[in-house]
Amino acid sequence: MKLFHFSEQADIQVFYPRIVQHPREKPRVWAIDEDHMYHYYFPRDCPRIVFWNSPFTSKSDQIQFFAQTKAKKVIAVENNWYQHIMRAVLYRYQFPSEDFHCIDQNAGYFVAEKAIVPLAVEPIDDLVNRVISAQIELRITPSLWEMHDELINSTVCFSMIRMRNVMRRG
Repeated sequence: MKLFHFSEQADIQVFYPRIVQHPREKPRVWAIDEDHMYHYYFPRDCPRIVFWNSPFTSKSDQIQFFAQTKAKKVIAVENNWYQHIMRAVLYRYQFPSEDFHCIDQNAGYFVAEKAIVPLAVEPIDDLVNRVISAQIELRITPSLWEMHDELINSTVCFSMIRMRNVMRRG
């Protein structure tokens, strides 16, 4: 299994565990698996919603969220991030998988509690074309809030990333 970390920094030699959410949380190094890596082909602070079908998705939710697409995944971002996405260059760090354990299979999150030296790093540019080439539908929308509200109460699998940076409601 391949695990990755995406950054806008090109020169990270060692990833040290850090706390990212709650002060009582253990410091960790975070990684994402190959199945979910396209969720991170965006600038770090770019808010986005990713959603996909699963065997547990109801028929009505399949119709509501997937009737107009052949894509297995949809990623939505707000209009004001488009130019930043087009100009962004990311660095994909590959990690040794044996030091990590999965904490959220739906989102593809893996963590390690010790410092990690990456196996490799490569620049990733032309992000929009990379996402599209993976047969993922990319939606550019004025606001993510309507999608957020609909997905929260659905049976669709989703990941909402950096929502603290989303445009205000209204």
